Amino acid sequence: MTDFAHPQDLLLDAQGVCAAAALPVCDHYSGQPERMRKSLQLQAELTAELGRCVFDVTLDCEDGATVGQEAAHADLVADLVRTHTQAHPQARVAVRVHALEHTAFVDDVARIVGQVGDRLTHVMLPKVENVDQVALAARALDRAYGPNLPLHVLLESPAAVQQAFAIAAHPRVQSISFGLMDFVSAHGGAIPASAMGVQGQFQHPLVLRAKLEIAAACHAYGKVPSHCVVTEFQDTQALTQAAQRASQELGYTRMWSIHPAQIRPIVAAFAPVAAQIEEACAILLAGAAAHWGPISHAGVLHDRASYRYYWHLLQRAQQTGLTLPDNVRRWLPQQALGLPAQPDS
Repeated sequence: MTDFAHPQDLLLDAQGVCAAAALPVCDHYSGQPERMRKSLQLQAELTAELGRCVFDVTLDCEDGATVGQEAAHADLVADLVRTHTQAHPQARVAVRVHALEHTAFVDDVARIVGQVGDRLTHVMLPKVENVDQVALAARALDRAYGPNLPLHVLLESPAAVQQAFAIAAHPRVQSISFGLMDFVSAHGGAIPASAMGVQGQFQHPLVLRAKLEIAAACHAYGKVPSHCVVTEFQDTQALTQAAQRASQELGYTRMWSIHPAQIRPIVAAFAPVAAQIEEACAILLAGAAAHWGPISHAGVLHDRASYRYYWHLLQRAQQTGLTLPDNVRRWLPQQALGLPAQPDS
């Protein structure tokens, strides 16, 4: 088999196919000081256990900072990022800053991005309404740190969802998240409160339409759609069902966690099962042996379209910490997802 036969090549020669960034399937949010520290510790422990960073930690300024203490909270976040990434070079740590219109936005960017921008995986911007706001935020990040820091955005209103495709097209946007609770409340009572719950959010037509619009926009431009929170954090079964529906029915490849107990169920729900991995390995190995020409496997025709599907499946298996067979593992990067080692500062 030659280097030409690497499956990644298939993602680059299909017209209209955009390869999204390989992000962990779970994005865990915490804002209270002790919970932020525990979240970072848990990430390090799971990375050591699985050999791969399977969830991001997003330190929250928007909901984490108490009124009047925004600057002190931003300083704490910057210190946590600096200290943790020095001790754990493969850590994946992000920050949710205040919304662009909030008086603390500029200070968040200066105190956090300006100090530890090289150690952040991305910045999450809440309450984005249009692509012009994305461009303004990107310029602010560039002035504080540089042009390489990815931007994740949170769409939380009907008007924002209507702009999902334009926002997804912006080159600095890496991922779009759906803000369920703000979206429901933005309808002025026209959507019942039950639509904010774990069952109702998969039943109300307007909520489902918004989720699908965001997922479709992301996939059109090679961005990562991130599913909203499940507030019933003590109901593991309901959380698992929500994560499975988000992944299998709505096209989401990432999901928010707001409690440590939600992380493992989300990762497990987004992970392929053993039979899927076995099938993907068999088909890709047969395809490689045929130099990626059409093959027949178990009486079914496969070509580059299905190869591409099974290649993504193996990537997701690795992102969720699963161990892959040796004969396909060589195709995938072995280093855990994370930042490169940073010099001490």
